[in-house]
Amino acid sequence: MSLEPLFLDFTDCFTECDRESIDSRPNYWYEGRCPQSGDLLRLPRTRMSEDLARGLMQYLAADGAYDREGKMYGILLVEMPSGEQGILKAFSGLLNGCSIVEGWVPPIPGRDRVAFEEARTLTQLEAMKQELIALNQLPQRQEYEALFREFEVQMQVLSDRHRNCKQQRDEKRQLLCQTHAAETLETALEQLNQESRLEKIERRQLKRQRDETLQPLKQLIEAADRRMRALKQRRKELSRELQTQMHAAYTLVNFLGKSRSLSSLMPTNSIPTGTGDCCAPKLLHCAAANNLKPLAMAEFWWGPPSGDKIQGEFYGACADRCQPLMGFLLSGLAQNPTVSNINDDLWGGLEAQPLLPTNHHISCGTGILPVTQMLPIIYEDKWLIAVNKPSGLLSVPGRYLENQDSVLSRLHNLLPDGLELTAVHRLDWETSGILLLSRDKETSSQLRQQFENKQVHKVYEAVLSGTIKIDAGTIDLPLWGDPENRPYQQVNWECGKPSVTRFQVIAREGNYDRVEFLPLTGRTHQLRVHAADVRGLGITILGDRLYGCRAAANRLHLHARELSFKHPQLGETLYIKAETPF
Repeated sequence: MSLEPLFLDFTDCFTECDRESIDSRPNYWYEGRCPQSGDLLRLPRTRMSEDLARGLMQYLAADGAYDREGKMYGILLVEMPSGEQGILKAFSGLLNGCSIVEGWVPPIPGRDRVAFEEARTLTQLEAMKQELIALNQLPQRQEYEALFREFEVQMQVLSDRHRNCKQQRDEKRQLLCQTHAAETLETALEQLNQESRLEKIERRQLKRQRDETLQPLKQLIEAADRRMRALKQRRKELSRELQTQMHAAYTLVNFLGKSRSLSSLMPTNSIPTGTGDCCAPKLLHCAAANNLKPLAMAEFWWGPPSGDKIQGEFYGACADRCQPLMGFLLSGLAQNPTVSNINDDLWGGLEAQPLLPTNHHISCGTGILPVTQMLPIIYEDKWLIAVNKPSGLLSVPGRYLENQDSVLSRLHNLLPDGLELTAVHRLDWETSGILLLSRDKETSSQLRQQFENKQVHKVYEAVLSGTIKIDAGTIDLPLWGDPENRPYQQVNWECGKPSVTRFQVIAREGNYDRVEFLPLTGRTHQLRVHAADVRGLGITILGDRLYGCRAAANRLHLHARELSFKHPQLGETLYIKAETPF
């Protein structure tokens, strides 16, 4: 393969000083364990590679064709055998329906071997997709909904009328019992009872009319739903069969010159759809196959937002498709300077409050972190610890390797009783402020119960990305998280869980309002959605890219400022405060 068309022009982009600092300022590590030695292998995403990627963003922005579909893009800075440097670029999946596009890294070899089966299966999948769309848009669905609502209104009107009539009959019965003699009372009461029976008949007749009208439509819709479920199941089976064939055919090469199929590299038999089509594997395979030395890589999202993916933002290797391949792909690649030295460069100069002397280091799963990046403890006794969590740090470790660094994992490694600690609640990755941890099961259980019973008083401070007209109020909007679009939350009156927030404007700062939030419930992203939704404040929190903020900001401006609760062991009310950092 000729590499010339794949390289972007690098020569005039940066100074010699920039070239020499390629590895000195990593913002993220692509990493994995070598299958043979077990050594941790790493490739950085540096400031330089991010700047190169931003150049690619400008290229994409100049052509509207790249805005139609959201996907990951990436660049790989490489050194050629001649010592010159070049930049490879890649996209995930297909680009406007094509897997091979001039100037971009080609797909992993092997796809051509299943090309016929792929084309046949894709044709079947497209036919199923169109049938699903047609079934989902059946006109009978709207007809059913309209008639159902119409009958509901009729039933409600009838119920209201019958309730009023019953009340009047009850009053008449009471009056008749007081004024009529026995011989006339029975006749008068029977007349009222007959009116009641006629109303019941009227109600049954309306229900019968409703059922006779709606039942045929309901049966047709249920048949369509059964067909949709069967189509979805068959579509899933076809996709799985095709993916299995493709994964067996795809062959990756690493820097030792070793070749392995995707199916032999993944940890389980269930390989996620799209494995091998992401940017990182394509870039690293291309470099290894052509004797190029990777120096730094950067991946970003471009196009319409999807889940937590926002245009122009950088992201690491995806946990389920790329991360399991990294150890093999990086095998044979000469490693950069020692981890501790690089991290000293990375973290040097940042303000922190160490808990141990600065010559101590701890292991946090993703490398060695200097203790200068440890967390300020704002309250501590033999039962509890309260930490002022910074923005950009997880509360607890995630499932995959790149998500291990967190408040809990750092304290596990730092404190003598760290392994006994549990986080009583959570703060979003981007939210700063008070995080409460317990040192024993009994304390943890009692504190969790207080949170569940809404006995913990929480105060958050936020800066909105605009201004609101009212000074205070309550937002009551039920929230629901679509399992297929995590972690995004939305207002949903049918499936959502009750979510209530009180708010008060505490300062007007030019074009922004500073707000105090008092959440009465503790739903995921509750304050962020209640702020952003038009039925709430209608203004996003400053820096909240996930929910549509486009204003320039260096972080999410949301801080858990105050926490008060009854101490499980001491019995007294404990009040903790962490000053707002913005």
